[in-house]
Amino acid sequence: MLGPTYTFDLSCKTGEDIEIELRDPAEIREKFYKEPMALKDVKCYNPAFDVTDHSLITAIVTEKGICYPPYDKSIAALFR
Repeated sequence: MLGPTYTFDLSCKTGEDIEIELRDPAEIREKFYKEPMALKDVKCYNPAFDVTDHSLITAIVTEKGICYPPYDKSIAALFR
């Protein structure tokens, strides 16, 4: 996983606590393409980011270094 440390919320216990911003569906239907990719009435889910299950993460790369499990210790070390 890759992310800047300013996106870390150390008060968050689980990914379920994170509110995911939904972006304008037009961004994926039409915004960056010469021709529309889908009809305007097609429902699109366009989250600004996702939450990856911790079991799938083997390392977290940041501008301050790389964190390895156990993450509670390695992430805390980034913020010392």
